[in-house]
Order: sequence, then structure tokens, then C-alpha cells
Amino acid sequence: MLLKKGDKTKELIKRLATGDYALIKHADIDWVAAESLERKSVGGVINAEPFISGAYPNLGPSYLLKHHIPMWEISETAFYEIPDSSEVTINKTELIVGEKNYCLKAISEKEIEAGLALASENLPLRLSEFANNTLEYAKKEMALLTKELPLDKLKVKMAKKEAVVVVRGKDYREDLRAIRSFIEDRHPVLVGVDGGADALIEMGYRPDIIIGDMDSVSNQALSLGKELLVHAYLDGKAPGTERLKKLGLKGLVIPCEGTSEDLALLILQQLKATVIITVGSHSNMIDFLEKSRKGMASTFLTRLRVGDRLVDAKGLSVIYRARPKNTYALLIILAAFIPLLVLIILSPPIASWLKIVLRQLSF
Repeated sequence: MLLKKGDKTKELIKRLATGDYALIKHADIDWVAAESLERKSVGGVINAEPFISGAYPNLGPSYLLKHHIPMWEISETAFYEIPDSSEVTINKTELIVGEKNYCLKAISEKEIEAGLALASENLPLRLSEFANNTLEYAKKEMALLTKELPLDKLKVKMAKKEAVVVVRGKDYREDLRAIRSFIEDRHPVLVGVDGGADALIEMGYRPDIIIGDMDSVSNQALSLGKELLVHAYLDGKAPGTERLKKLGLKGLVIPCEGTSEDLALLILQQLKATVIITVGSHSNMIDFLEKSRKGMASTFLTRLRVGDRLVDAKGLSVIYRARPKNTYALLIILAAFIPLLVLIILSPPIASWLKIVLRQLSF
């Protein structure tokens, strides 16, 4: 079997093929990373960091377990010694690479439960730290409530239109499928935040706008996006522009505090979108801890500014039902008349009349 390694899981995922074993260095592996590994149909995951450290109840290991993907932990030394793309053999608690053997610790449901139990004990402390950090940075980022973004060169028009913002968060693909009828009926502006653009394309939609650091979105998605917006630091630095240049693409650079998801919402609010539906949105402490963010100040302030026009896809899929199209309505009406037509034809008077007509036509 082939073992591929990478200290950045999202970069390694791009190189994995079906059946490959992934050697990662990813403490407290998150749900999005686990879901991406599962979609690659990996044979197993070997981690040089704890799958669950107990810092907080991360969701990745449970996801891998649910999808029957084997997990092992290995020493950090082994991670650096083992060459990338090595042919390996796993024998219970040993990883065999050429003539060298490395100890493996299998991660079972029991280990995951113990790790989550420890994380639950630590959760009150993490919650307190998270809240304090959020409040501290909220004071520094108050400008998000009033600042205007440089959108003069933006081509997409939003006034009096709905928008759907897709982010790579928990269950984002399922949420997107749940509002498919809304998208096909209302034709909203479609916004993909980094890898969220790929989810739109997988569903057969072309993103109107792609926003982000451009680090976790595919080349295919970037080539299909109608408009590319690069999220930059406040000093103007935008690493994502280098990737666009290599692909021969141009993007509008927009400096802004917070996450690319926050930037997407602020842009749509400034462009006067009537409703903004979020898919896979990060909205709770676990979501942010999984993204290695110790607070959510910018997100808190952004949602204050966007206000009641913000709707989560999970709620929309429950309350929205698509209006029947005219073609469907016509077919339903015709179907209703079929039984009536059959009854008329089979009635004795009508049957006798049809026989007379047919005899006359035969002459």
C-alpha cells in the first residue's frame, strides 16, 4: 500500500488517491479535514499528533470512525523519517517501511470516547477563554460595524436579490442539497467561500463570486468563478493573488478583518442583498476552535451588522417549499382528466355511439 504524508492536511488531500494511507501531523483533527479524507476513500489515517488531545471535543475522529476508516497514532520522529509516497505494510501495531518498523497505536471507539470525556471536562474553561477573547477583540474590531468596503469595481449586482453563501463547515454539502429547490426556483446569487465554490460546482452550479484566501479551492472552481475576490490582510498583503497569477486569472483584492466568511457577508450586506442564506456557516465555539481560532469577534460583529436578513440553510430547508412550475401544474391537470376520459369512453351510450361512427368511417 502507498503512504503519502503532509504536515498540512488540506494540501495532502489534493495528492491522495483511492486506497492511499495518509500520514498527517494534525492535532485534534477537525470535521472538515476528516470529511475530505473520507471523500478520498483513504485506506487509513496515521497521525503524528493526538487525534483528540482533550482540549475541546473535536468532531473529526468520530466522523472517521463512523465511516470505518482505521486510525493510528505514530511518533513525531517517525513522521519525519518516513519518506513521502512510501510502500508500506501495517501489521496490527507496526508500520513496516522497507527494513524499518515503527510502533503504531490503534485508535478505537474506546480511545475516542475517553478523549471526548476529557474534552467535556475542559469545556467550561475553554468556553470562558473563548468568550473573553471574543470580547477583547470585539473592542478592537468595532470598525466592522460601520466600515465601507471598496466594491466599486465589482461587476455582480445584488440589489433586491437573494444570495447563498457556501462555506466548508460541518454538513455543508447536505445543507446545500437541502435548499436545492430554493436555488432552482429563486436563482439567487451564488457565493463560494474558498472550498465552498467546489461544493457549488459539484451540485451543478457556477459560482457568481468566489471569495477567500484561495488556498483550499480547486483550480477548476477558480476558472469557473464569474468573479474572484481575494481576502487580504489590513496591510494589503494578499497571498492568494500569487496563485491567481500562476493560473492567469485576475481577482479584486479586498482588505478586511476577520474570516473570509465574514467578508462575504459584509459584501452582500453592503450590496443590499434582500436575504443572505448561509450554508455550512461557522456559528459556535466548536466550529471556531476546529479552525484554530480562539474567538469569534469579527463573526459576532458581522452578524450584528447583517441583522435579520441572515438565514441559516438548515432552517430554510424546513420552511421553504418550491412553488410548482407551470409545466408541472399542466401535467397534473392532464393527469386528473385521464380517469374521467376513461369512464366516459367505457360508458354504454358513448361506446354505442363510437361503434356507429366507426362503421360509417369504414364505408
